[in-house]
Amino acid sequence: MRRADALLVLSDGTLFEGEAAGALERLTIATGELVFNTALSGYQEVVTDPSYAGQVIAFTYPHIGNYGTNAYDDESRRPFCKGVVVRDLVRTPSNWRSGEGLEEFLDRRGVPAITGVDTRRLTRHVREAGALPCAMGTGGEAEVRAAAAQAPATTGRDLVSEVTIDRPLTRGSGPARVVVFDFGVKETMLRQLGALATLTVVPASTPADDVLAMEPDGVFLSNGPGDPAPLEGPVDTIANLLGKVPIFGICLGHQLLGLALGGSTYKLHFGHHGTNHPVRRLATGAVEITSQNHNSALAPGAIRGVEVTHVNLNDGVVEGIAAPRAAAFSVQYHPEAGPGPHDARYLFGEFGSLMAAGVPRAVR
Repeated sequence: MRRADALLVLSDGTLFEGEAAGALERLTIATGELVFNTALSGYQEVVTDPSYAGQVIAFTYPHIGNYGTNAYDDESRRPFCKGVVVRDLVRTPSNWRSGEGLEEFLDRRGVPAITGVDTRRLTRHVREAGALPCAMGTGGEAEVRAAAAQAPATTGRDLVSEVTIDRPLTRGSGPARVVVFDFGVKETMLRQLGALATLTVVPASTPADDVLAMEPDGVFLSNGPGDPAPLEGPVDTIANLLGKVPIFGICLGHQLLGLALGGSTYKLHFGHHGTNHPVRRLATGAVEITSQNHNSALAPGAIRGVEVTHVNLNDGVVEGIAAPRAAAFSVQYHPEAGPGPHDARYLFGEFGSLMAAGVPRAVR
């Protein structure tokens, strides 16, 4: 069965032709900020990662959907991305774990997609122009162009409020007690943390006093979508927790910790989205291959009492910080790595050691 013709238009007017797939066959127009992801596998984990809220994901790998989808690989309760762009969306998957094909998954979950796109040309354009708002649709070219011109970027928007839970929940069975701030937390993170601790996952707006009243051994700041700059409430909360309980942050949690410690952030030209970013661990000189998904980063520059622990070897982005006197540390990349390498999973063990040691007495 032939798919309906569809168009993808970027906000700068660049047009790409393709065919409607997923929920786009039921929708007229879909909009979001377009970014590209270089992962060769793990497309289901990418699509269901809440960090992609507000964004359309273009996969650089040409064949997407080869091994289907299954419920275990979902990273959240539903996809929050605005759409998917691929070169070839596989109709017939082959894998013993597959419960349904990717296209059926996208359609059932309401995710619009466009296939048959020249994703090599698209990626080259985004590398030059940067992450751009876009629109995709099956209507006329004028309609799609008009939607692209009005499509929102993610800068300056609070997207965390769209993905966070509305009431606390309990996960894990480890011996410690950890409060997890859900800024868009992934299931793989909760599995790793759950081996260390019994987790209380709380909404992003939870006040510091409520967290401290739970008497946790540690606090975890999760990944999440969008620009950290508008998230003044969570930044103030983290600042009020510093020096009172050990803290570990990943991705957006890393950026928010940096802001709470007095740093600043900026938006990358087209972000880091993929599973092969080399990061140097400065303490040992070892190079870790990492999974990444972020459009913003901590600005380089000295912050009193804070040391840089990891640096991206591609472009020098600050990939890790530590504030030893406050018993806090964070990384920009994803040590839980679903999908991706597991080079950095030792960081969960370091969080366990930090909780066992507690906050230095001089800081309390």
